[in-house]
Amino acid sequence: MDVLTLSRIQFAINSCFHYLYPPISIGLGLMLVIMEGLYLKRGDHKYKEMTSFWINIFALTFALGVATGLVQTFAFGTNWARYSRFVGDVFGSALAAEGIFAFFLESGFLGILLFGWNRVGPKLHYFATICVALGAHFSAVWILVANSWMQTPAGFHIENSPTGPRAVISNFWEMVFNPSTVDRIFHVLIGCWLTGAFLVLSVAAYYFLRGKHKAISRSMMRIGLLIAFICCLLQLFSGDRSARLIAKYQPSKFAAFEGVYKTEKSTPISVIGWVDAKEEKVHSIAIPGALNLLTYRDLSTPVAGLDQVPRDEWPNVPVVFQTYHLMVLMWSLMFFISSMGLWSWWRGTLEKKRWLLWAMVFSVAAPHIAQQAGWISTEMGRQPWIVWKVLRTADGVSQSIVAGQVVGSIIMFICVYLLLFALFLFLLDRKIKHGPEEVRGDQIYQKQQEGFGA
Repeated sequence: MDVLTLSRIQFAINSCFHYLYPPISIGLGLMLVIMEGLYLKRGDHKYKEMTSFWINIFALTFALGVATGLVQTFAFGTNWARYSRFVGDVFGSALAAEGIFAFFLESGFLGILLFGWNRVGPKLHYFATICVALGAHFSAVWILVANSWMQTPAGFHIENSPTGPRAVISNFWEMVFNPSTVDRIFHVLIGCWLTGAFLVLSVAAYYFLRGKHKAISRSMMRIGLLIAFICCLLQLFSGDRSARLIAKYQPSKFAAFEGVYKTEKSTPISVIGWVDAKEEKVHSIAIPGALNLLTYRDLSTPVAGLDQVPRDEWPNVPVVFQTYHLMVLMWSLMFFISSMGLWSWWRGTLEKKRWLLWAMVFSVAAPHIAQQAGWISTEMGRQPWIVWKVLRTADGVSQSIVAGQVVGSIIMFICVYLLLFALFLFLLDRKIKHGPEEVRGDQIYQKQQEGFGA
């Protein structure tokens, strides 16, 4: 393989592994705010124990998220030096804002969140929880500003320099609020909230099946089900807006999502199928005309196919098609599980439905699969552009590296990441099996008196 392909593979491995952790941190941040808020409102000590339990898991994911995120930053200088030189003015401001307004906020209050239960008042501790959650969200916001600019660049001009052309910001707020920023932020954040909700659901269902921590797990289940169901509905509307936006600004990516090779008056949506790239045809179970209706709200406006784009600007249609539909499938699975769970909870039959509880235990993987598949379809669908219609991916790779160096780093990263992932699973499993500390009767009274005395 050439350096370009190997560098793309390396960055994809780094990105996919790193992105296992930020969605958990962001999703758990929301859950922590809700859980501790319930503790302050109701004074029920089980919510405090629940919050303490999830804080420990939040800290674990936060540490790994920071460590793996640094690797991506270094890759911009090692493998993508020409790209970094071109977008340095744009990315510099966004990444600096992420560090100042997000990382400092999150890490600054993390110590109070972890160790402040008996050292500060309950309201101050809750304030720290909110700040940590906001910091996690703001971090995603500024990273998504940078990524959205790559998809729909705005607020810049090209300036020639001694080292070559580079993008320079001409309007900061146009750069920040480029056409895809707001929709992309909401779409990604809702996915993160789903990740947190389904992690809580999975652990609560596990405790139900094992007959452990019943009082706390019932409350966790109720919170998880409500957030999961609401976020599934929100994601439905967000996904629709995002898809229509992509159809407007990145028509070749949108065509690859559904394997639309030829522009036709009636364009179907493929429910399930596969792409024959040689024949430029999709074999699928399809709904005729549905893509026109969902995209343009009428049946007469044709959806632009790949025949409207030069062939050298086509993305890898089979991969983009399959990953996009895998993302949609995972949403359908999450919606089914959250709906069935909420219905069974309302009827009081959830704890008797062991099949549904087992489905909830394993459903923790669904939002991760959806997000990984969604990012693959988004990033590969943008190819061959690293900055849409401005800079090709081939023009962004470093010129000073050789294939052997990249292969060596890929092998090293895989070994280190496998070790880190095994350690993460081991520590996560140990924390979940230990469970939250259950406090009862006289212990509650004693802890409340200690709290009042403090």
